[in-house]
Amino acid sequence: MPVIQVEHLVKEFNVVQKESGLKGAFKNILKSNKLLVRAVNDISFSLEEGEIVGYIGPNGAGKSTTIKMMCGILQPTSGSVIINGMSPYVDRKKVVKNLGVVFGQRTQLYWDLRLGESFELLKRIYEIDNDKYHHNFAMLDEILNLQEIINTPVRQLSLGQRMRGDLAAAMLHSPPVIFLDEPTIGLDVDVKYAIRKFIKDINQNCKTTIILTTHDLDDIQQLCKRIIIINKGKIVEDGSLNQLIDRLAPTKKLIVDFFEE
Repeated sequence: MPVIQVEHLVKEFNVVQKESGLKGAFKNILKSNKLLVRAVNDISFSLEEGEIVGYIGPNGAGKSTTIKMMCGILQPTSGSVIINGMSPYVDRKKVVKNLGVVFGQRTQLYWDLRLGESFELLKRIYEIDNDKYHHNFAMLDEILNLQEIINTPVRQLSLGQRMRGDLAAAMLHSPPVIFLDEPTIGLDVDVKYAIRKFIKDINQNCKTTIILTTHDLDDIQQLCKRIIIINKGKIVEDGSLNQLIDRLAPTKKLIVDFFEE
């Protein structure tokens, strides 16, 4: 049985169309013009245990909306998501105990607490026993070098340091499934290398199933053997990276210009 099974998933939103100017403002108050937008349009796919899948597409394609439905944050308009035999919007508490989620532009850390205090709070939320917590923290520290920032308030962390903290927070409870939404956005080369190494290590050592959304092609090339491409809410490609490269760009053209001296 697949770890993740998505079948005919659809998500629609009502978007209010507002007119400009003072006259438009009054019209908007009296009668709003709503437009039905289908952000995710009948998509289906499945993931096996231990897969790292790149879920990619242009801005507004429906990537983050799909992730939010798989996490149980949003409820689908129609269709279904099953993770480890459970629905994330029906049995949300049970499902999220086995999920790790990182949104690159948001944080699950507590702004006014030290990073270590955020970890301690998550330990209690996920009911992690002491032995498992210390074992997981030691593993994460070895990969992400957390000790150097463990006593720093979250609000004082740099973007790269915060991302290391968010990745560790997502893995403290040893989830078998992780969703990574733009985890390397805005980071320098060294931090990107550390995060990619972290993703590879947890996948190899823990058989963690990972869905990665990113606009960084290096992330895709170095981490993902399979990619799913979504555009305008629909899946347009699903296959191994090598197969897609061979099909979409089977040949290369080399142009050499000669100049006389």
